[in-house]
Amino acid sequence: MTHTTIHPQGWLPAKGYANGVLTRDGVLHIGGQIGWDGAQRFVASDFVGQMRQALANIVAIVEAAGGQACDITRLTWFVIDKREYLARQAEVGRAYREVMGKHFPAMSMVVVAGLVEDAALLEIEATAHIAMQKSD
Repeated sequence: MTHTTIHPQGWLPAKGYANGVLTRDGVLHIGGQIGWDGAQRFVASDFVGQMRQALANIVAIVEAAGGQACDITRLTWFVIDKREYLARQAEVGRAYREVMGKHFPAMSMVVVAGLVEDAALLEIEATAHIAMQKSD
């Protein structure tokens, strides 16, 4: 097999997608995460709360693959309201550091017209590089 599906323990099953796909060479592709928890319930209705949860979901997937937040090399943010993001940058920064520490991977942000889940205010996808254990 050329890859392994990554799914944090205790999360409801992903339907029609994988939360994470780990390749043989240690590249972890993380599907877009939104502001809901492992039970697929939104934990907040505001931008910063949903952002914090989406990042926490990404870290949980990285950890389920055997990595840690500092292994994340890229984040792509999809937001539906650029003005809210800009108006709340100080709060965004604090929430980001609560989850990611002072680790800042390459990032892009795209403003979109909407997301599949109507209650979602943003979606974040990621790539991580997990150090693979060598077997003898």
